Amino acid sequence: MLKGKTILVTGGTGSFGHTFIPMTLEKYNPAKIIVYSRDEMKQWEMAKKFEGDPRVRFFIGDVRDKERLNRALDGVDYVVHAAATKIVPTAEYNPFECIKTNINGAMNLIDVCIDKGVKRVVALSTDKASSPINLYGATKLASDKVFVAGNSYAGGHDTRFSVVRYGNVMGSRGSVIPFFMSIRDKGVLPITDDRMTRFMISLEQGVELVWHAFDDMEGGEIYVKKIPSMKVTDLATVIDPKAKQEVVGIRPGEKLHEQMIGAEDSYFTYEYPEHFKILPAIHNWSNCESRIKDGKKVPEGFIYSSDNNTEWMSADDLSAWIDENSEKIGAI
Repeated sequence: MLKGKTILVTGGTGSFGHTFIPMTLEKYNPAKIIVYSRDEMKQWEMAKKFEGDPRVRFFIGDVRDKERLNRALDGVDYVVHAAATKIVPTAEYNPFECIKTNINGAMNLIDVCIDKGVKRVVALSTDKASSPINLYGATKLASDKVFVAGNSYAGGHDTRFSVVRYGNVMGSRGSVIPFFMSIRDKGVLPITDDRMTRFMISLEQGVELVWHAFDDMEGGEIYVKKIPSMKVTDLATVIDPKAKQEVVGIRPGEKLHEQMIGAEDSYFTYEYPEHFKILPAIHNWSNCESRIKDGKKVPEGFIYSSDNNTEWMSADDLSAWIDENSEKIGAI
């Protein structure tokens, strides 16, 4: 599928790119992976890890800059769109900037991918795009919608767009595990609400879901990985069993539980052994056999949320994962 192809990753110096690139180089041996991002220092640091590998290239640019995208996407076969303004409080206090990147940037990318004849585009989404209550989630819902509609917008062109959606990425920079680990020596771990739950997915699982989307997509699907949940209080206990857990209240725009499929999506959602697939409501694509394949329709009103999940991560499983991944937690 990706063997010998040229792939571009927007926001490629982030946590996802740091995992996607080495995994994809090893598994598929693409001709080239282009890291497209706006931070020269992050690119410089990342380039040192791939020094001597001619398959990895770096391209300074912003998804807000359509002309720069037009140059960067010349000759590209596949795109992973990981660029986003994604810190919830940052988006709440800087809404114009969040909209420019997450919505306008998505529209720029769709236009240029069609014009340049890119074959397949997979955009990364978030649980916060399902029934959003914060600006970040609202912009990612809008982004998801434009990527789905991009398949119609492409007209007679061959470019196809799909979306992958997942929740809390374990150990990624700025996430709860490295945060708790960084302050555990203080003896107090802040808990926003003792009822709070989160989905738990590794970066490797996120990469594999993107690979699956490239292989499976007809265009317009939203792929949702089946992953376990965990209570934040249990997570904190694993990080430091002796630390006091202090309830500090939910931050602006924060949800009590993560949701990846809402009741309104259930009419168009199909279940598979390892994931769900939300099919497009437009053009009757939700009844398209080539998109449904061997999927089983979920019940009407179905919700996939971290608090009603049938699979839960145990303390032992999380502890083992932390031991195995200790060197890279919070580093990417």
